[in-house]
Amino acid sequence: MQKVALIKCDSYDQEKVSESLRKGIELIGGINSLFSSEEKILLKPNILVGDKPEKGITTHPSILAGLADLLLEQKLSITYGDSPGFGSLKRGSESSGIKTVFDERGIKSADFSTINYVTFPEGNILKKIPLAKGVTDSDCIVSVSKMKTHGFTRITGAVKNQFGCVPGLIKGEFHVKMPDITDFSKVLHDINNYIKPRLYIMDGIEAMEGNGPRGGNILKMNTLLFSTDPVALDMVFCKLIDLKPEFVPTLRSIEDESLIMGFNEIEIVGDNIDDLINPSFNVVRKKFDRFASIGSFPQFLKNIISPKPVINYDICKNCGRCVLQCPTDPKSVNWKDSGDFAYPVYNYKTCIRCYCCQEICPHNSITIKTPLLGKLIRR
Repeated sequence: MQKVALIKCDSYDQEKVSESLRKGIELIGGINSLFSSEEKILLKPNILVGDKPEKGITTHPSILAGLADLLLEQKLSITYGDSPGFGSLKRGSESSGIKTVFDERGIKSADFSTINYVTFPEGNILKKIPLAKGVTDSDCIVSVSKMKTHGFTRITGAVKNQFGCVPGLIKGEFHVKMPDITDFSKVLHDINNYIKPRLYIMDGIEAMEGNGPRGGNILKMNTLLFSTDPVALDMVFCKLIDLKPEFVPTLRSIEDESLIMGFNEIEIVGDNIDDLINPSFNVVRKKFDRFASIGSFPQFLKNIISPKPVINYDICKNCGRCVLQCPTDPKSVNWKDSGDFAYPVYNYKTCIRCYCCQEICPHNSITIKTPLLGKLIRR
C-alpha cells in the first residue's frame, strides 16, 4: 500500500506553506525516516523556463524555501538543479525567483551542464542513461513537481519531473529517437527507476489547466501532495482533476498497458480529497491510442490522422522559440520568408509530434489539434 499525503493550502504565504510542508512530510514518515545526515540531497524543481512565479509554470519559490528550511533544520547538505526546456539553469532559476530563495540560504546550484552516462542493465529501453553530473553526484533526490497539463503526456507531474535530470538538448534527442508515446513513457520510467528519488512533492496550490505546460490558464487547486512513490502521487493528481488515469501513458504498465497501480493500492492521508476534487479542470479527457502516436503508422497516414501542433498567427510574435526547440534535423518547424518578414511554418511530413514547440511557446500561440479523419477514426 503506497501512501500519499494531501494537505490543503490555499495560498503561497510562506508561513502557511512551511506549516503544510512540515505536516505533509510528517504524514509519510518524517524527514528523519527519509534522509540521513551524511547524505547529499538534490532538490529537483520544475523549471520549464525562466518565467515569473505568478505565471504558474515553475515550482513556486515558497515551496522550495519552506522545504529547504525543513532540511537545513536537520543539518542536511543540499544543492538544487534542473535542466530547463529553454535556457540555462542559472537564467531559469533567476527569472523564476528560485535562485534568490537558495542564495539567501547559502544553497548552491548543482552541475546540470556536464553529462555523466550511467549504465542501467535493468532498463526497458535505456541501458545507458545520460544524466546531469549534479544528479549522479547526489546521494538522493527530492522531486518537487508542478501540477500542470501537458500536450504529450496529458499531465506533467511526479513521474515526468525527472526528465529534467537529462541535460539540455539530449532531451530533444530522446523525442526524435522515441516519438511513440509508449516508448517515451518507458524512458521516463527507466530514468525514475535508476534515480529513485527519495521524496516526491507536488505544488498544486495553483495549477495550470488547458494548453499546458506553459500556455495554459492558472487555476487554484489549493493542495500540496506528498509521497515516496511517483505513480501513486500522479494517480491522486488524476483523482483531484477527475481524469481517468488510464488516459495518462506514464501511469500504464510497461508490460501489458494496464494501470501500474489502482486506487485500492493507495492510502490517502491528511485532508479530505473529496473537498478538493475539481471535475471541471480543463484537461484532454481521451485515451492515448495508436492514432495519437506518430510512430505507429506509415508516414502518409500519420499526417492525416495524428494530432499535430498548429500555430495561431493572430497571436504569434515570431519569436522563433518553436524553431529553436524543434529537435528534428532538418527542422520540422522553420522560417518561411514572405518577402516582407519571416514566420514559422510546419512541415508535417517530418514532424514527430513531440510537441516541444507547443510546450515552450511563450505566447500560447501553438495548440494541438486532431485532423478530422483522426477524429472520425477515433469515434
